[in-house]
Amino acid sequence: MPTSSASRFDLIGIGSPIMDLLAPVPESFLATVRGEKGGMVLVDAAEMQSIIARLPAPPTATTGGSAANTTFNVARLGQRTTFLGKLGNDLNARTYRDRFAAVGVDGSRFKQAELPNASCLSLVTPDAQRTMRTCLAAAMTLAPAEISAADFRGCRHAHIEGYLLFNRALAEAVIAAARSAGCTISLDLASFEVAAAARDWLFTQLGHGIDIVFGNEDEIRALFGTTSTDYAAHTRALAARGTLAVVKLGKDGAYVGRGTELHRIEPVHVASVVDTTGAGDAFAAGFLYGYLRGLPLPVSGHIAAVLGAETVSHLGPLVPSQDWSDIAQRVQQFR
Repeated sequence: MPTSSASRFDLIGIGSPIMDLLAPVPESFLATVRGEKGGMVLVDAAEMQSIIARLPAPPTATTGGSAANTTFNVARLGQRTTFLGKLGNDLNARTYRDRFAAVGVDGSRFKQAELPNASCLSLVTPDAQRTMRTCLAAAMTLAPAEISAADFRGCRHAHIEGYLLFNRALAEAVIAAARSAGCTISLDLASFEVAAAARDWLFTQLGHGIDIVFGNEDEIRALFGTTSTDYAAHTRALAARGTLAVVKLGKDGAYVGRGTELHRIEPVHVASVVDTTGAGDAFAAGFLYGYLRGLPLPVSGHIAAVLGAETVSHLGPLVPSQDWSDIAQRVQQFR
């Protein structure tokens, strides 16, 4: 999909603009919070504050949100991007908007509520796994009635985070508006809870306008309701439903399938894994960058692997600015 001069934006991300709170914790800490390790559970403000109060040390704050992380990284790679989501009206919201503007993400399609900004606490255990607890606050108030085709006008591609599927009416409004504006669409499943809860609905959508689906090992197994680890087969099965399937395997790389094609994406190895938060979002950004430039699927997959690997080498969902120029140079060689 080469760049079209008729489009103002190459990509619009749709999701919750969340301030990420990053907290390294011992494995034993997870026994004090509800939910499974490695998953995402929605919490209210009181439960969030209770967890934060028990942390060994105060968390580090950075901009986050699945689709937002992807959009941020696509912008860093030089693509024209904008974002649709609802900010709060506090210091976190203002900081969020400013940081996105600093890397070139258009902020004209943010919506705003008179509430605190959304936040997500990532509990990072010594094995670099992240367990997330999210308080959506302002982001949760984004309503289907606020979404229209005008939000997607001038955009080539819409990237949707799976967490929107917890609000099925909102997800349907977003997809319908994006389709009516002529966007191609990608969906990142985001968590195994989302994949399991939305399985039947998602299967009815495939082949009718969702062009790309991203999922990791846990998410793809949950989507198909299986314990099988034959990810090549899962990729083929998803592609057979009429979508471009991207199955992320972490340190083992990925599979990409379209129609009868199947491509094995080899991993990019790193010296040490610090934190897996945001790695899948960065992988999606790299892949979409290649896809939107019309690069072959294996090349798009390799760019994705480069971004994902670099992200796990740092704490938090975004590679620090001082380390980004090296990534950009590595990516520019793929044309």
